[in-house]
Amino acid sequence: MDPMQLNGLSLAYIGDAVYELYIRDYVIKLGFTQVKDLHKMVVKFTSGNSQADLVHYLLENNLLSEEELSIFKRGRNSHVHTSRKNMELKDYLDATGFEALIGFLYLNNNKERLEEIIDLSLKKGGNAK
Repeated sequence: MDPMQLNGLSLAYIGDAVYELYIRDYVIKLGFTQVKDLHKMVVKFTSGNSQADLVHYLLENNLLSEEELSIFKRGRNSHVHTSRKNMELKDYLDATGFEALIGFLYLNNNKERLEEIIDLSLKKGGNAK
C-alpha cells in the first residue's frame, strides 16, 4: 500500500491509533499502574488540544519538511463531518492533520522521524505552548 494514495482521514485514522499506542507505552514505562492515572496521563498527550498545540509548535518553528507539511495539510483540509465540543474547529482540524502526519510516517516506515516527533511531544509534556 502506498500511503501517498490514502486520503487525509484514512491517514489520521491510523495515525490516531499509532500515536496513542506510543503514548500508552511511554506512560506504562513510567510505572503508572492505576488505570485512572494511566488514562489521565495519556489524555494529557493525546487530546485534540495537545495535538493541535504540538503541530502549531512544529509549524511555528519550521520543523516539518515540505512533504510532511503537505501531508499535514491533506489531513487538516479533509472533509471532517464532526468536531469536539471542547475545542475550536480550527484546532480540531489541525489535530486531524497531525494524526494524518503520524499515520503517513508510520505507513511509510519512517520510524526514525515518527519517533522524533513523538519524542518532541513527550518533551513538551503534552503541551507544546
